[in-house]
Amino acid sequence: MHMTRPVTGSTALSAILADRVRQHGPITFAAFMESCLYHPEYGYYTRIEQRPRRDYFTSVDAGPLFGKLLARQLHEMWTQLAEPREFLLVEAGAGTGALASQIINFLAIAFPNFYQALRYYAVERSSARRASICAALRPHIDAKHLAVSSELPMGIPCGCIFSNEFFDAMPVHRVVGQGNELRELYVGYGPNGLREELGPLSSPALSRYFNEQGITLRDGQQAEVNSQANDWITEAAKRLQTGFALTIDYGHEASDLYDQRHMRGTLLAYRQHRASEDFLQAPGKQDLTAHVNFTALETSGRRGGLERTGFTSQSKFLMAIARASNFADLQSEDMSEAAQARARLLFKTLIYPEGMGETFQILIQHKNAKSPNLSGLNPL
Repeated sequence: MHMTRPVTGSTALSAILADRVRQHGPITFAAFMESCLYHPEYGYYTRIEQRPRRDYFTSVDAGPLFGKLLARQLHEMWTQLAEPREFLLVEAGAGTGALASQIINFLAIAFPNFYQALRYYAVERSSARRASICAALRPHIDAKHLAVSSELPMGIPCGCIFSNEFFDAMPVHRVVGQGNELRELYVGYGPNGLREELGPLSSPALSRYFNEQGITLRDGQQAEVNSQANDWITEAAKRLQTGFALTIDYGHEASDLYDQRHMRGTLLAYRQHRASEDFLQAPGKQDLTAHVNFTALETSGRRGGLERTGFTSQSKFLMAIARASNFADLQSEDMSEAAQARARLLFKTLIYPEGMGETFQILIQHKNAKSPNLSGLNPL
């Protein structure tokens, strides 16, 4: 059975994908999304030609305040682990290094003792973006406090693995509830080009995923499964001996993610700040993203030894950190009135409930850390 949603935009990658489907048959949406985002030559995130993104706005784009507040929470993690001589700070999906720059530049000035212990790993699979990080942060690389890599370190004796909008950019499977069973949405090929096709599940793991979380999809309800995210955090947790995992992303816990408000799932395509459900249009030229299932991340992290430290909104998280530091990054003697006014405006952008503040959630997990008490999780 096929679902008619023809392609309206053609790219070099759409021709490659069409040829692949014609030769080998329909592919999972996860395989399609993987190519759209990470094809080595034409992928949205990995193509060599990397003009500044104008398709979305992130917390990092609001200025250095986000990185400063996050850096304060990371410093507190180090102190609660008794200030080890070496602390690995591993950022997954470091992009062009904007957040890394905000964090490490601030730590070098505000917390020099922590900076001396710091080994920051900026992990990014795009070679073009890794080159950008190296160019921007060369002094920290030369000082042996920062390394750029395409892979997670094999071992993390003590530290924090963290990410900001990382899991939402991983490829997802798409499924549909049909009676008492699940069917999967594939990408096939028809007279008008690439199209959606309904078929049996590509793996029994997809049905186990919902069973483990006690979720039953309604008839006709669409949903996404991010198997790669679950495998990733399990493996990352195994590599971490002592410390934390901090995830910042937009999404929900399972009971909210798969409720009646999300009958069409959460997958969206973004191009030039416009969202659409034309997922098959212009492969490689638009971003594809789905909400994160924090329940699944917590469950998968537990398989690698992680325990839940806390879960909160970005609004509450940043407000609690700012309060713990007596709002030092918003008002201080060395800041002009204009600088303070700008900082307050940026802070509102980050915590405004109708914007980023409640859209983004924070999950913190820990391993071999006894009863951590982190400022960002303290009630307001």
